Amino acid sequence: MPPTWTCSGCAHHWPCATKQSQLLVEFGGARAALGIYLGACLSAALFDLPHVDRQELQHRFLGWLPRNYWG
Repeated sequence: MPPTWTCSGCAHHWPCATKQSQLLVEFGGARAALGIYLGACLSAALFDLPHVDRQELQHRFLGWLPRNYWG
């Protein structure tokens, strides 16, 4: 996790595929809450990883959500 934003279980970029599935289950139908949580994580990652492209981080943290997730 922070400040490298890697998964403590598999060492892949966080959120890894396993964590993505876990987050969807954990937040269930609370779409806004998951969006706020991931947005806060993205904000922290932008600070922690200034050398990583902003769009890459945005896709990594938010781009994996199902297309119909937001409405």
